[in-house]
Amino acid sequence: MTDEARAAGPEGPAERVVIKDKRKVSANGKPAGTPDAGHTAEEADVEVEETETVAEQAGVATEEEPVEGEIVDEAFTVHAPSSGAPGEAAAQGTTDDAHQHGLGAELAALRTDLEERTRDLQRVTAEYANYRKRVDRDRAQVVEQASANVLGALLPVLDDLDRARDHGDLVGAFGAVAEQLTGALTKFGLTVFGAKGDAFDPTRHEAVAHLTSAEVTEPTCIDVMRRGYLLGERLLRPALVAVADPE
Repeated sequence: MTDEARAAGPEGPAERVVIKDKRKVSANGKPAGTPDAGHTAEEADVEVEETETVAEQAGVATEEEPVEGEIVDEAFTVHAPSSGAPGEAAAQGTTDDAHQHGLGAELAALRTDLEERTRDLQRVTAEYANYRKRVDRDRAQVVEQASANVLGALLPVLDDLDRARDHGDLVGAFGAVAEQLTGALTKFGLTVFGAKGDAFDPTRHEAVAHLTSAEVTEPTCIDVMRRGYLLGERLLRPALVAVADPE
């Protein structure tokens, strides 16, 4: 294929452009100054014509087909290493934000769980404290009730000792035994009350007789037929008394 045919486009042959380049060559066709042992011909001026075809209608120069054995330079692009595209940085930032958001949500859930467990622990602790108080109170009531039953059964014996004391019969060894018995019962919390001259207390005294007297300014116990007993703050038995009211 000729140069004119290769340069011809779809619209027809393009205009041929001739570029003349004058070089000094030797008679044998080699550039001037090239040593040649076999030839001594004089150098002469030879016009070397180079042609270049331009596709006028296309507006750009057409590329010739590479000749066999010719080295063709191919264009290549060198990409400089980038420090990070803005899109990648934004995506990384979004990932970090999502990670932080996930950690915050997990921390909030853990805090809520801890608060619930703390409230459960406080409630269980309060319930256990109330249970212990209730058990201790019930135990004390059981012990007190048992003591009241035993002491209540011994009250008639104490009444007999009081009558014997009033008659002067509580002397000698019998009196010593009576004192030991009274001291032992006192250690269990038994307290005796009811004596002449005490102010009348309807919560502790049981009045069996009412009199009037100018010697008193308030209802007063003037006679005690039977003494009363307390177990701690609990009333075991009220005292039987005669009461004198002021006139």
